[in-house]
Parts: sequence; structure tokens; C-alpha cells
Amino acid sequence: MKIKRKVEIAVISDVHLGTYGCHAKQLLTYLNSIDPKKLILNGDIVDIWQFKKRYFPKSHLSVIKKIMDFAANGTEVIYITGNHDEMLRKFTDTEIGNISIVNKLVLELDDKRAWFFHGDVFDISIQNAKWLAKLGGYGYDLLILINRFVNWWLDKIGKERYSLSKKIKNSVKGAVKYINDFEKVATDLAIENGYDYVICGHIHQPKMLSVGNKHGKTTYLNSGDWVENFTALEYQFKRWKVYNYNQDKLSAFYTDEDLKDMDFKELIAAITIVEQPKSKKNKDKNKDKDKLK
Repeated sequence: MKIKRKVEIAVISDVHLGTYGCHAKQLLTYLNSIDPKKLILNGDIVDIWQFKKRYFPKSHLSVIKKIMDFAANGTEVIYITGNHDEMLRKFTDTEIGNISIVNKLVLELDDKRAWFFHGDVFDISIQNAKWLAKLGGYGYDLLILINRFVNWWLDKIGKERYSLSKKIKNSVKGAVKYINDFEKVATDLAIENGYDYVICGHIHQPKMLSVGNKHGKTTYLNSGDWVENFTALEYQFKRWKVYNYNQDKLSAFYTDEDLKDMDFKELIAAITIVEQPKSKKNKDKNKDKDKLK
């Protein structure tokens, strides 16, 4: 049995389960390699905007099951809502066992304050023209689907993989300016409010950057995504790092045996049964024992 890495906090965002661009198998491999105390899901985990009943494969269900298993085994799972899963905002401040749903989060980490939020609040296109933002989402999903075919062909002929969307983002001045503006607004607000860390998702650009101005300084972190970059954030030993799946060798953790053996219907059944955290189960057992004495 492989030993899993203990992580104090793991942060993932922009998974977009339910879309063709989502790389659920790679994410499942990563989740199976860690043992986090806290798992923070920083928005756009399930893509409700582009959700289609005809496309939600077993690997996507397995990710949901894995997250629920974390909660059942004592991991605190915090779901921060994003724009693609904004329907969940009506359940803000709901808690089910070790799972909670919030719009934003502030944590004290070793005498430092960390501010977590998805980041769509800064996106004027979403606030003022949601239909246009959704149309852009469909276009992005189509681009990723085309990119998958291109990379399949490149793999076949032994060439290096290529990211069409990254190339477009890096070559379009407007996209570069948007990312820079996003980071500046986030860090300025964090400094103004006295936060040592500001942790976002949304723009699919993994990064860790120390920023300062005349009012103070902060560290900006972005967890990236599981569509193109396959990245997460990890906090351990009082330090943050950007985890990159493409730079790790995790084939041994491809999937849990129980998930591998489950068929589609069994996964659905397992997800819809809400399990109590193990610690609570043990307390209940002890209560029953006391009653028998």
C-alpha cells in the first residue's frame, strides 16, 4: 500500500465536472495521493452552467465520491461557490457533517490571515452580461475539446502537446491585461483589509506571488484549474506551494480499488447516501456502549 502525503490544506478550483474539458482522472489520481486535514474547493467544481444529462461519466462521479469519502473520514471539506456553480449560493452557510458551503472564507494560519474566494466578483462581464459570459464558457469548452483532438494526434506522431487556449490568452493583449488587473485588484483589497494571503481561482492561471505597495504586502495565490494546468495549492509546515500534476509521478495512485470496481449505478448510490464522519460514528458507538452498562 502506497503512503499518502499528509497535507494541512489542499485547495483545488475550476474542475468543471460535467464538461468535456474536465480531466477528472488526473484529479482523482492527485486526490488519492494526499491525506488533507482541510480540502478547500474554491469554486467551479461542478459546471452547472454547461451541465448536460447525457455527459457525466464515471470518472466525474468518482471525484464527487472521493470528496465525500474525505469528509466521511474526518477531512473538513469547504466548498466556496463560484460563477459556474452559482446555484449553490442559495445554500450558503449550510453544513452537512464535515462539508460546508460558503461564498468566501477567512482562516488563521500560524498567526497569519488567509482570505479565500473564487474571484468572479471581479469579473464585470459576469456581473453585467451573464449571457455573454455563458456564451464565452461554451466557446472555451469547444476550444478545449478541439485541443484534446489536436493533442491526441500529436501524441500519435510523437510530438509535444500544445495548448490552444494558453496560446490565445498569451497572445491577446486584452486577456493579459484582464489577468493582471484581476491580480492587482485582489492584492490591493487584501492589503487594505490586512490579509497576509489572498487565495483565488477563476482565471485558470496558477501562481504564487508576493506583492507590496505603500500600505503593506500580501501573498497572492491562485490554484489554477483541472482543465489545462492540472494544479492545486498546498499548505504544510507554514508554507504554501503550487502543486503541478504534470511534474509529479502518481501512476500508483490512479484510483482507489473500491472506486475502480464500482459501476455507474453503484457510484450514484454511494454518493446519494450521506455518511457520518468516522469520529461521530465512534462517539455514537461509545454512547450505545454506555447505555448497555
